[in-house]
Amino acid sequence: MQRRKFLSLLLGSASLLFMLPINAWAALWNKAAFETAKLSEASKNLAIHDEITSLDIQITAPDRAENGAIVQVEVKSNILNTEAISIFVEKNPTPLIAHFKFSQGAEPFIITRIKMADTSDIKVVVKAGNQYFTHAKNVIVLENGCG
Repeated sequence: MQRRKFLSLLLGSASLLFMLPINAWAALWNKAAFETAKLSEASKNLAIHDEITSLDIQITAPDRAENGAIVQVEVKSNILNTEAISIFVEKNPTPLIAHFKFSQGAEPFIITRIKMADTSDIKVVVKAGNQYFTHAKNVIVLENGCG
């Protein structure tokens, strides 16, 4: 009987230790920014201000997406010391699609698939130091992806 108690205590402790990193990651998630319905509020919740238009942000996405449920997007920042890249789609129910943070020396390059509710711009905001740079690409959506 003691062996069963020991094993259950051991497994319980191991599962608790496994859950601690998940809780730490959840604390880093900016819930307010991801759940807001307006692009301006999502930007405000990420503390984005005074955006500068930049052609040093490359956005590769289709001009026309046959199905808005799967739109492949590639983003590459050629801005020195890129710290974060945020992707927004204004006409989505929640405009903030993704927010990526980069460690020193990491290449600021992303390939992801997003959902788009309607024809809209894919807006990318890059943070480098205390400055924010932006670039956008319009994508025509033929079939709604956020149903």
